[in-house]
Amino acid sequence: MRAVKGRILVVDDEKDMLSLISRILTQETEHEVITESDPLLAVELIKDQAVDLVLTDLKMPRLDGLQLLAQVKRIRPQTSVVILTAFATVDTAVAGIRQGAYDYLTKPFDRERLLLTVNQVMDWQALTKENQNLKEVLESQGERWNLVGQSAAMVDLQARIRQVGPTNATVLITGPSGTGKELVARAIHTSSLRRNKKFITVNCTAIPEQIIESELFGHVKGAFTGAWKNKIGLVEEAQGGTLFLDEIGDLGPHLQTKLLRLLQEGEFKPVGSETTRLADLRFVAATNQDLGRAIRERSFREDLYYRLNVIRLDLPPLKDRREDIVLLAHHFLNKYATGYGKEIDGLTRPALQALLDHQYPGNVRELGNIIERAVIFCSGRNLEPRDLLPGLEGEGPLSRTSQEVWNLPFREAKDRMVHLFHVRYLEEALRETNGNISRAAEAAGIQRQYFHRLMKETGVEAAHFRNGDNGSKPGRE
Repeated sequence: MRAVKGRILVVDDEKDMLSLISRILTQETEHEVITESDPLLAVELIKDQAVDLVLTDLKMPRLDGLQLLAQVKRIRPQTSVVILTAFATVDTAVAGIRQGAYDYLTKPFDRERLLLTVNQVMDWQALTKENQNLKEVLESQGERWNLVGQSAAMVDLQARIRQVGPTNATVLITGPSGTGKELVARAIHTSSLRRNKKFITVNCTAIPEQIIESELFGHVKGAFTGAWKNKIGLVEEAQGGTLFLDEIGDLGPHLQTKLLRLLQEGEFKPVGSETTRLADLRFVAATNQDLGRAIRERSFREDLYYRLNVIRLDLPPLKDRREDIVLLAHHFLNKYATGYGKEIDGLTRPALQALLDHQYPGNVRELGNIIERAVIFCSGRNLEPRDLLPGLEGEGPLSRTSQEVWNLPFREAKDRMVHLFHVRYLEEALRETNGNISRAAEAAGIQRQYFHRLMKETGVEAAHFRNGDNGSKPGRE
């Protein structure tokens, strides 16, 4: 993977070394390369302009590499530092890693090793900036009722909420389960003139039919067996505010009639009462059903449907607004990392790609569940594919590959499962050895050449498991 453009500062008191490193990086990368032979002047330069990477010699007059590292981290904590050192001072360079250096390279260094390390650092910097940008976008959307998304559908939805919210019009929200219909209902309430009053939810599916009338309208003492005192219903509790009727399509015919009167006349009677009471409410309803078909099948009243369907807002499934997946993933990551007290910076590119490849039959709710589980299992500073796919047994949140495989021809199914096994085994072996291929192959009991060939065939990269992601010291190949 080719790193994105960035800025690199090389510091070394040997001008020949400066020239060599500068020439390699200029020829082989697209980064801007700045050189400085005086470490004190390098400090002043870092004060004046941001750099992504400082590549510094360890032994220098006036200010050595560890002292320069400390200055860099004080001035620009996000800047990465890689130390160049002779073999005899490796222990000192390792101490630098404990003080915040990204890595070290021994002199004379290998050209390919230099380029690999630089590209790893710059990819890390790019990922960090991308995560920060997404966090800023989420913060800017914080006032938009927690409705996260930049797709055309979400932008249009938010615009319509701003138009509809201040009115008293009844709203019907439609969309598959898990798309966030209750969030939209709350957004309508929050943007209305009733925002300082209550928002009451009636789950038409969860409340048993035999008691839903009492729950909705209340009852008087003695209305039925067990009614030993007067009870206020949800309609009266919501007075002056918003009543949200969730999954309205599951409401039985008797309650549909009662609800129609409430919507038409603005009045209701508690169960067992002869006194009519007035209701001052904003009505918002939601359903994942096709109410048009329910009307044709005579399971839903047509007149009630038209009373509810004054303003209609349709929520698309997540698969139809895939451009929102990354932003939603970071939203849930921030939420659950904070909730569980874990320091997680973001998601790696392979993890993001795994999320983008998933189909989400459970929509936004499913994505939220995936990220919550991943946060719980994550042991590093970024979510990895292994956090999203904890096992091969078909129980992981992104186990679509192993679930669909049974519908394939035998040979194709076998190849798919063997490939998945190789990926998971290699990832675990490399994670345990912090990306050290030789040690991973030795632990697996196979030759390094064969281990490396499997990596090439499966696309598994050792670089994703290096530099302390799992809490151990950086491995060397």
